[in-house]
Amino acid sequence: MQLRYGFRLYPNGPQRAALAKAFGCARVVYNDALRARETARATGEAFPRTGDLSKLLITEAKLTDERAWLGEVSAVVLQQSLRDLDTAYRNFFDGLKGRRPHMGAPRFKSRKDNRQAVRFTANARWKITPGGDLSLPKIGDVRVTWSRTLPSVPSSVTVIKDAAGRYFASFVIETGTEALAETESVVGIDLGLGHFAVLSDGTKIDAPRFLRRAEKKLKKAQRNLSRKAKGSSNRDKARIKVARAHARVADARREFHHRLSTRLIRDNQAVAVEDLAVKGLARTRLAKSVHDAGWSAFVAMLEYKATKFGRGFHRIGRFEPTSQVCCVCGVKDGPKPLHLRVWECQACGAVLDRDINAAVNVARAAGLAVSACRAQVRPVRVPAQRVEAGTHRDGRTTVVGITSL
Repeated sequence: MQLRYGFRLYPNGPQRAALAKAFGCARVVYNDALRARETARATGEAFPRTGDLSKLLITEAKLTDERAWLGEVSAVVLQQSLRDLDTAYRNFFDGLKGRRPHMGAPRFKSRKDNRQAVRFTANARWKITPGGDLSLPKIGDVRVTWSRTLPSVPSSVTVIKDAAGRYFASFVIETGTEALAETESVVGIDLGLGHFAVLSDGTKIDAPRFLRRAEKKLKKAQRNLSRKAKGSSNRDKARIKVARAHARVADARREFHHRLSTRLIRDNQAVAVEDLAVKGLARTRLAKSVHDAGWSAFVAMLEYKATKFGRGFHRIGRFEPTSQVCCVCGVKDGPKPLHLRVWECQACGAVLDRDINAAVNVARAAGLAVSACRAQVRPVRVPAQRVEAGTHRDGRTTVVGITSL
């Protein structure tokens, strides 16, 4: 399987200028190729192939006065920009054919985009120096903060500049699975907003709500940005402050997801989650809380870590009535409003916690054998047998079905 490892880069002044030039050249080649293909489509001509575009927009363009500065960056960066356009078109057409979720047509890139990226493959002859720096062609040896060792030789490296002005190196690594000690425990996970996750064993994990906690600082930073004149240096500085505030929230959320997903995969042989309609929920009044939780990113981490460590991962359908079925007797008790967190089964009388009951049903729908004992809030009321039911009359006990002497 392929994994992506990211590390923080710290380029100096000349290296930042060289990276900005590489970002700009890759963007220009991408836009030129997109314009050529859109023009051919509008005029009914044949769709230009990547090889023809490479010859026209890179090789021959370097010989002209208008595009001579393309020769100041690595040619691999420009070639990869054309491949990115091919990927964008392929994804768009596959979406139209139903092979993948629908995606929009490729669009022109703007120099004002806050996120820029260029990719170097093995043909660019980049390398990691003995001193631990990342040597990039026509850029230099960039200092890297290595948080862990790469398990194998990377096939490519992507240099990314985010909206907060930070630089990252992203390596694509081909790695195999790692065996963990087998365990008998399995778990179903019910994701929510009040609690981020409720497990089928009764464990409730509180939602950290990173965005809500940082909302005051974010509002202040955004207010300062709105007061700056457009196009001024002060506005650019204020924009970076807003981006850094959002980056801190995103980093804290990602760290929380990584820690929790690693613990769940390590402690359980199989995990089961529900396929949530995140896009639909993000269009409701709960949109900010849904985005703050980051369910999709967390489930994606669970899935790839389960594959990496040889654990079972199950995703059940979103229309499974996990909140309506009693996990004790299996009777469907009907839909319930969101404010109802504890309910009593009308069939067996079990008083159930809504979230724990749903987590147990998620695990059972995935075929995992879990116990429902933790789903009960209080013990089930067992009705008395008919032969034992009776009343007191005149100080004497009379039992139904037995004739008094």
